[in-house]
Amino acid sequence: MSKQLIASEIVDSMDSDRIYVIGPGTTTKEIMSLLGIEYTLLGVDATHNGELVGRDLSEQELLDLLDGVDPELIVGVIGGQGFVFARGNQQLSAPVIETIGVDNITIVATEEKIHALEDDPLRVDTGDQEVDNALSGYSRVLTGRGSQMVVQIIQ
Repeated sequence: MSKQLIASEIVDSMDSDRIYVIGPGTTTKEIMSLLGIEYTLLGVDATHNGELVGRDLSEQELLDLLDGVDPELIVGVIGGQGFVFARGNQQLSAPVIETIGVDNITIVATEEKIHALEDDPLRVDTGDQEVDNALSGYSRVLTGRGSQMVVQIIQ
């Protein structure tokens, strides 16, 4: 149920002028399911105005798609590891994150997933020290409809 609440919060706040890049995972894919859009569970997809504009996108395809647009990235937390950017979403590279902008990233996770980390911080490892520094600190994580948690992110 928590994933559906997260998805409805995201979908209700979507701006028709933006391109939304949807990262891999079951929480983020609930957004695509709510929109009625076919998705790739382990891939990165993109939507604009409720329509699929990119499916299972590579790093280069993302960079091409995002050139000159106002994007937002919706990304989940990878499994019990607590990674936001690293192994499980390599398409979301440092250049892609720089193109999107750190302020245009929304992290989503159920409260259960955050609590399962047992007070461990979230982690980033993009391979680019400047981008990792920009992503580090404290960030809001959307955990449900009108519900957020502030979580530390480290490298």
